[in-house]
Amino acid sequence: MNNDKRRIIESLVQTIPELTAGQLHWIHRVVSVYSADHKFILNESDLFDESTIQNFGDAMRVHHSFSSEPFSKDKFEYVLVNVLKMSGHKAELAPKGNPGHDATVDGIQLSLKTQADKNIKEDTLWISKFMELGKGNWGDDPSDLKGLRDQFLRHMAGYEKILSLRTVRKAPNWKYELIEIPINVLQLARGGELEMKINSKQYPKPGYCYVRNEHGKIIFNLYFDGGGERKLQIKNLDKNYCRVHATWEFFIPQE
Repeated sequence: MNNDKRRIIESLVQTIPELTAGQLHWIHRVVSVYSADHKFILNESDLFDESTIQNFGDAMRVHHSFSSEPFSKDKFEYVLVNVLKMSGHKAELAPKGNPGHDATVDGIQLSLKTQADKNIKEDTLWISKFMELGKGNWGDDPSDLKGLRDQFLRHMAGYEKILSLRTVRKAPNWKYELIEIPINVLQLARGGELEMKINSKQYPKPGYCYVRNEHGKIIFNLYFDGGGERKLQIKNLDKNYCRVHATWEFFIPQE
C-alpha cells in the first residue's frame, strides 16, 4: 500500500465516527455497489489505459448508486476530463455553449456525444443531435440540402475526434461502451445521395443524405430534421466503421 492510499484510508477512518446516520447510509450504499459484479474491458485505445477505464467505470457506478438514469452528456464530459487528469493527461472542458469541441485532451479537441435511447442497437449508432442547422437557406428546394451538408462538413473542422458514450443495456445489469466515430468516415457524406422529403408536412422540408460503401450497403445516413427542430441527426451508422475504446458492464444491487 502506497503512502497516498494509506493517508486517505486513515483520514476516512478518523472521519467516519463524526458522520450522521444518513451519511453513513449513503457511504454504505456506494461500498455495496463497488462490491457487486463488474467487468471492464479495455480495447485498443490511444486515450484510455487500465487505470483510466477503472476510474471511469467506478464513477459511473457511483452515479448509479443514486440514479437509475443513464449517464448524461454533462456527466460524461466532466468525468472524462477528470479521470484523464488522474492518469496524467492534460485535459480541460471547453467553455459552455462552445459551438465546436467539448473538451481538449493533450492538445486534441474532442466532440463528445451520448446515446441512451430505449431502442438502442448494438451494431448501429444514432446521434439524435449532431449539430444545429439554424443558418443557411432551407425551404422546399432539394438543392438546399447541399448547403446543409456543407454546414455539416465545415462543422467537423472544429474538432479532431468524436467520442460517443453509449448506454447499451440498463438497470440492473448496465452496459456502456465508448465508441470513436472516425471523422474521415463521416466526411464520406460529401459524395452521398441527397433526397428531400417533398411530401412532408414540415417546413422546411426534411431530407436525407445516404452514404453507401462500394457494395451499395448503407454506412450511415444524415437526417436533416426540418420543421422547428432544424437539427442534423446521424442515423444507422454501422459500428464496424467505428472504434470501440472500452466497455463497462456492472450490476447495481437494489437498496
